[in-house]
Formats: sequence, structure tokens, C-alpha cells
Amino acid sequence: MEYFMSNISAALVKELRLKTDAPMMECKKALLESEGDIVRAEEILRVRLGSKASKVSSRIAADGLIGLYINDDSNVGSLIEVNCETDFVAKNIDFIDFVNNLAKIVAVNNPKDIDSLLSLPYDDKTVELYRAFLVGKIGENISIRRFNRISSNNKVAGYNHNGKIGVLVNFDGDLSVGKDIAMHITATRPKAINVEGINKSDLESEKLVASEKAANSGKSKEIIEKMVEGSINKFIKEVTLLSQPFIKNDKQTVQQMLEGTKSSIYDFICYSVGEGIEKKNVDFAAEVASMRAN
Repeated sequence: MEYFMSNISAALVKELRLKTDAPMMECKKALLESEGDIVRAEEILRVRLGSKASKVSSRIAADGLIGLYINDDSNVGSLIEVNCETDFVAKNIDFIDFVNNLAKIVAVNNPKDIDSLLSLPYDDKTVELYRAFLVGKIGENISIRRFNRISSNNKVAGYNHNGKIGVLVNFDGDLSVGKDIAMHITATRPKAINVEGINKSDLESEKLVASEKAANSGKSKEIIEKMVEGSINKFIKEVTLLSQPFIKNDKQTVQQMLEGTKSSIYDFICYSVGEGIEKKNVDFAAEVASMRAN
């Protein structure tokens, strides 16, 4: 065994990982057990991880679920996005349980990044080993994309809309108000709480568009400046939480609602499944024909 241990190269371990999507250490163990026989090592992984040992890691995982967890004291909460390839798998009970359990693991353990999360215990495995097992069991690529956590001296509330959009809020006030704010954010998707939180590049981009539109109006310079200012103010009102009409009573703004309930909001996090991921259009007829040809 010592001879084979010294002859298991990093390149061979990498090759097996690329073929199977199994964790690196499991690939190394399988190669040691098979005495360097990569075909046998694949078989070992198939048994050990319940894996089909098929290469799925290169396939785009743009569907999935948002997991949300808030502790009993309502002062710690977490959001996590876990991606899969299809909505069908997103409805799989094993996948749903995995996502929800991960949200709690993040809240309890506060991992610093995804690699740290992957190394944490999960049942009798690690998160990464269970993820790899689930890939093999379900047959789709599964990836943990991102997570965030709020630990507050005030209160944490949240809302998860069918696992597709999730929101956490750090606030002060009644818990029902916190949930209302979270639901409002889910519906309106503000960019920031107030103007100070808006990304400068977003403001500059909006100003550029407004300036070009105004310049084409043929109006005087003074009027053009007012037109641009009006467009920017409208943009700010639309994308800042406190300025938006409250969804449960559009006669008042969110800020007015908060003042009326003696509540405050300090921060929020909003995740939407697959946001920013380019989905691949699959020709299923061609895919099936290709499989039959092989």
C-alpha cells in the first residue's frame, strides 16, 4: 500500500474527480484502495457515494431553492441558495431537506465561506460528501452558490416565497412588522434602504440614460437639467425601500408605516434563485437522439 500511496499522483486524483465529481479526498482513498486502477476506483466511488460516477459538474445548475432559517430567539437568521439543473429536482424531498438543513447549519456554525461550509458535519458525513452522494442519487449537478447570515442585537425576520425568493431583515419592532417588511421586499425588490445605500454606478448609469433622453427632447438647458433631476428622483423613489409605497397599504410609504409602528430597519438580504446565472437551452430531442446513438 505504501508503494501505491507514493505513486498516486495529483494528476490521477484530479482525473478521477473530473470523471466522477466526487470529493478530492474520496478520490484519493478510492485510488489507494484500487491500487491506482482508475476504473476500479470509479466502481468504489459508485458504491461508497451512491454515485453514478457520471460527470455532471460541468452542467449548468441554474434552478434550485432558497433556504431560510431563523432561530427561536429571532436574533440569528440565514439565507442560502443551492442550485440544481431542473425544477423537477428542486421539488425532490431529499433536495428540499438538504437546502433547509444547510440554512440551519449556516445559522448555527457561521462558516466564513463555502469551503468552510462544505467541511462541516452533515449526518455521518460532511456537507461536501453528502452533496456528492445526492448528486449520484438524483443524477443532477447540485452546487451551493452563496449564503449569508445575520446576527442581530435587535430582531431578525424573514420570508421565503416558495423557495424561489428569500429575504432576511434586521429590524427593531414587532415580529409581524418584520415579516411584513420581508414580504414587501420580496414583492418590490428594492436596491437599498435609502439613497445612501444605492450603488454609485447604478446612479451614474441612470443619470446617463436620463441625460440622453432629455437631450433628445429639444428643450432648453435649464429644463433638461430639471428633467434629469426629476428622472433621478423618480428612480431613487422606486428602488429605495423607505420611499416605496407599502404593499399592504399603498396610501403610505414603508417609512411612514415604520414610524407609525415605532419600528426601524437596519439591513436586509434578498436572494432570488438563479439570479445572474445564464441558463442553457437544452434540445431534449437532440439529447435523446444522441444518447440512443451512443
